[in-house]
Amino acid sequence: MNTTSNLRSINILVFSLLIHFCALAQKEGSYLKQLGLKDSLYSKTLSETRTIYVQLPNGYNPESQREYPVVYLLDGDVMLPSLNTVYETYYGGFMPEMILIAIANDHDRTKNLTPTTITSRRGMPFQQENGEAATFAKFIKEELIPFVEHKYRASSYRTLVGHSYGGLFVCYEFINDPKQFANYLAIDPSLDWDDQYLLKQAQKSLPTAEHEGKAIFISMSGQLHMQDPTITIDNLMQDTSDFTLFSRSNVQFTNLLKEKGQGLKSYWKHYPNDLHGTVPLPSMLDGMLALFQWYQMEQTDKFNVPDTPKDDLYEIMKYRAQKLETHFGHPVPPYPEDLMNMSGYMYLDMGQVAKAKMFFELCIEYYPSSANAFDSLADYYESQNDYANALKAISKAYALSASPYHKDRMEALEKKK
Repeated sequence: MNTTSNLRSINILVFSLLIHFCALAQKEGSYLKQLGLKDSLYSKTLSETRTIYVQLPNGYNPESQREYPVVYLLDGDVMLPSLNTVYETYYGGFMPEMILIAIANDHDRTKNLTPTTITSRRGMPFQQENGEAATFAKFIKEELIPFVEHKYRASSYRTLVGHSYGGLFVCYEFINDPKQFANYLAIDPSLDWDDQYLLKQAQKSLPTAEHEGKAIFISMSGQLHMQDPTITIDNLMQDTSDFTLFSRSNVQFTNLLKEKGQGLKSYWKHYPNDLHGTVPLPSMLDGMLALFQWYQMEQTDKFNVPDTPKDDLYEIMKYRAQKLETHFGHPVPPYPEDLMNMSGYMYLDMGQVAKAKMFFELCIEYYPSSANAFDSLADYYESQNDYANALKAISKAYALSASPYHKDRMEALEKKK
């Protein structure tokens, strides 16, 4: 659609439009926000039907060829609101648009998320079923991921998030099958499980494992010792009691990752003012921003300076496109279509026609199926009284849209040509 009259009245710089990505989409109905479309699949591995909740990006189109990275969230029936709050606030400029897959763990949680079988824990009998993380991992790898990638526009770029036993499972997956996920977010993980089983496993496997391109974020709550408030992060490692094994295991595992993780980007943060039950939300915020730090837009100041040479802007955009392709494993536009389109109109309004043409042409290069991109290029040519090329552009827009509006524009340009 032609938006020239509206767009040319805007004299703000294009990257101030990042707030566009922070606004929540308003939906009609009785609720302000609906969250998590319920879906399910039958698992032969688990011999049961498993429930998941799917949160799709705003503007998701199942008919589009666009694929989205995916976040798999353990305990998703409880944790999805927190993750979605972080995602909806920061996607676009700080992390990519993604599909959130919330895996319900409302039953057999301990059984599914723990790696070994134990009969006692912290000096007490342990009677819950446990120790079948390998089976649950098989379900995720062989059934859930193929289900999601077949049914939704999901790419193979994946992030795994879990809290407590879920964090333990995240670490288990990282150690035992690091090819499944690019990113791991382990929130206050129960790494004391079975006398630090995973820590011992990591000590053997990490020195020879290759984690190039992988990233992991581990958080730790402020509950370092349940009975002794004099235990702080500064003297934690000097304590040898069972009461600090949980937190000491967290620190030891993190240090091991930093020392032995080949090609790995590891992050760790302690939240002294949070409890085990409150630490998920701040961990998701800091963790997702850290894991996707590479995604953030670079050199935005150059776009805010009208005198920046056109070639410099071109190189920045091409660099970003290559960076995204390297991480995601397939070509990805450097910026959303509306930002590139808006930039073209902004520079056209400023009289910098070479920059305007560049943005319109790049928009077509990265969004070749967009009728609006061709319509905007037609606006550019028409502003330069180049009616022949304007007609070519609008004809392509009409071929894509079959819109009466584009047909009328074709007829009007025919008369001007």
